[in-house]
Amino acid sequence: MTKTFRLTMAQLNPTVGDIAGNANQAREAWAEGKANGADLVALPEMFLVGYQTQDLIAKPAFVADALEHLHALARDCADGPALSIGGPFVEDERLYNAYFTLRGGEIVACARKHFLPNFNVFDEVRLFKSADIAGPYALNNGARIGNPICEDAWYPDVCEAMVESGTEILVIPNGSPYFRDKFPIRMNNMVSRVIENDVPLVYLNMVGGQDDQMFDGGSFVLNRGGKLAVQLPFLESSVVHVDFTLTDAGWHAADGEKAIFPDSIEQDYRVMVEALRDYMRKTGFAKVLLGLSGGIDSAIVAAIATDALGAQNVRCVMLPSEYTSQGSLDDAAAAAQALGCKYDTVSIAGPRAAVTEALAPLFAGLDEGLTEENIQSRIRGLLLMAQSNKFGEMLLTTGNKSEVAVGYATIYGDMAGGYNPIKDMYKTRVFEACRWRNANHRAWMQGPAGEVIPVAIIDKPPSAELRPDQKDEDSLPPYDILDGILMMLVDQDASVADCVAAGYDRATVKRVEHLLYISEYKRFQSAPGPRLSSRAFWLDRRYPIVNQWRDNS
Repeated sequence: MTKTFRLTMAQLNPTVGDIAGNANQAREAWAEGKANGADLVALPEMFLVGYQTQDLIAKPAFVADALEHLHALARDCADGPALSIGGPFVEDERLYNAYFTLRGGEIVACARKHFLPNFNVFDEVRLFKSADIAGPYALNNGARIGNPICEDAWYPDVCEAMVESGTEILVIPNGSPYFRDKFPIRMNNMVSRVIENDVPLVYLNMVGGQDDQMFDGGSFVLNRGGKLAVQLPFLESSVVHVDFTLTDAGWHAADGEKAIFPDSIEQDYRVMVEALRDYMRKTGFAKVLLGLSGGIDSAIVAAIATDALGAQNVRCVMLPSEYTSQGSLDDAAAAAQALGCKYDTVSIAGPRAAVTEALAPLFAGLDEGLTEENIQSRIRGLLLMAQSNKFGEMLLTTGNKSEVAVGYATIYGDMAGGYNPIKDMYKTRVFEACRWRNANHRAWMQGPAGEVIPVAIIDKPPSAELRPDQKDEDSLPPYDILDGILMMLVDQDASVADCVAAGYDRATVKRVEHLLYISEYKRFQSAPGPRLSSRAFWLDRRYPIVNQWRDNS
């Protein structure tokens, strides 16, 4: 009789700290697998407690709570398929990132992570102990399963050792967060593991947002030779049943669903939408507000918020001063109308006059300048935060990565708020994302189709409108030049000499470098936002606030 093995892949969305809720998701996936004749139901890395837990995982009471739920899960899922789920494990006072297999009411296997990532957003070395490589376990039908945990599969050692000890199918639980163009890197690495070991491989990733990170799913199954058998969708929860058959050459997965990934600009836009949606849901907020200036950054944030939450949950507020042009007033109103959002106007003229009067004795005889411009921004921040407090709406900030990088955003002003959807998107890419959104509509968007960001906003020169006839390029290089330099200095860790060799003016590069370093204290206090690149500000790039070094190359 031909041997078969049915695996249920549960690409789901856990919430950090919601151990009971995550366990219930596992129960539901297990029940679906049982109803469909599965031999094994598998969930991603650390699914029981959510990922990443950061230092929460070092709290003994938290780990004890997780293990209590794990044993309850084993009892509840005793009569049916095996269930594999990630969670913490303590042994000899050492904490491990572990992957448990439950069957018959008991824990029958426990793999512990060997390679602990210690780069970019990861610092597992300070949280977990590295474990010896685990061997495989056997299911009732004889399939021998090995569980390299996430990072363990990015290097040859663990998979090779598991296969040498009898593993026939590699089932790899992951908590792998998104950055642009990461999927081909994942796929190439996993194909290498398959070619090296000549066994099929299951790459099981989670979905969902956690603070600045978005886990993008895209789980897949590879047969021997690296041939794709199954591909789960991008950024969507999915439970899929995969059938393996034992052949003379080993186990072979039947062809199944093969989802197509969108292009990178759509991926970025959807990450911003889904990250905001999850951040709101997981923090308990339902509604947002934002300052809508008539500029491109606030316009795209309004579109993202509407696509994430629906127009009924988004409120836009125009806060005009005497420097606000009629064009900006018209453009902001048109953007809110196109999206269907509520639109309010609150003038800053009265509060600004009061602040000016209060400071007049101290500022007498001094020229007006950046201080007075920042006062306007901070008044706007104050008025928006007051509304956030009064109405229970989360305030969204609207500074793009270019502005966040060089400090072209006012701390306690337009940086005030709880979340920044475009924090890791450079200004030039904001323009690209706006054009893409106007031309495209998807089922996952709650906003309307069509032109939701008026073309007038996209086409006009960017301006903070804090003084007469102000343009961003009065104090910054043109954004194509600024972004090119920043992508080298920030994303590539390039030197000043590298930038000059690429064709940029040395004085301009040095000025950008100076602004980048002196703005670190602002970023230290800034709102979180979704990670789109592999060098997002916060965990990817951790620089000292006090820093007197400059690159003189």
